[in-house]
Amino acid sequence: MRLAGAVPFPAAGAMSGSGSANFLLVPIPEYPLLDCVPNKTVKIVVLGASSVGKTALIVRFLTKRFIGDYEANTGALYSRKVTLDGEEVSLQIQDTPCVALQDEAEGLYCQEQINRSIYWADGYVLVFSITDHSSYRTIQPLYQHVRRIHPSGNIPVILVSGIGNKSDLLRARQVPADEGETLASSLGGVYFEASARENHEGVHAAFLQLCHEVFRALGGGNGEKRRGGLHLARPKSPNMQELKRRFRQVLSSKVKSATAL
Repeated sequence: MRLAGAVPFPAAGAMSGSGSANFLLVPIPEYPLLDCVPNKTVKIVVLGASSVGKTALIVRFLTKRFIGDYEANTGALYSRKVTLDGEEVSLQIQDTPCVALQDEAEGLYCQEQINRSIYWADGYVLVFSITDHSSYRTIQPLYQHVRRIHPSGNIPVILVSGIGNKSDLLRARQVPADEGETLASSLGGVYFEASARENHEGVHAAFLQLCHEVFRALGGGNGEKRRGGLHLARPKSPNMQELKRRFRQVLSSKVKSATAL
């Protein structure tokens, strides 16, 4: 898969100060939504509980860069030209706010924005953290919620467990790898353990797997997208200005903290 419109990034050590290399200062080039080729658009939504690294995984996939801090996510839609199986395709990835279990009933709380995103999408990245078992428990109800919105047809899905760093595997793991693999199999998907911080290749492989699954499910650009369940409007796209604003806000807070010391 080839991302079009790539731009050079500053070197990892270009900024001084501890942890400063975590910040992406060059905006991600955006492919205008109005130029998307009909029937050659792959739409993916990333879903999961709070603080599992959804945005970090998306940014890592699109830019190869890692950003350690984010403000609360309100959802953003990123659009790119990519090449899949030799064909140029518009890839759209929808970030989303968190979902949460309600009390002991294992009922799921989803904002209406998330429901719109689920209906709109062709493929689903379900994310949990290996160091937070409660985020793992949201996955099954979340998948069932997706199924209620899309009661028929194939649902391309992958399950991704976010890993902060290698030490998490040794001292803080709450979800064994075999449990993740078993759950992914029950959902009809593939399981990936990926660290946005340390391993771009793992993140890239996960998203690439889903991109190919979706593209082939759509008939390589010639198929018709399934439609069923709720009839909801497509999610709003705040364009890339939203991502740049969030980066500036995080950078500003880091500078203020350093000045106060």
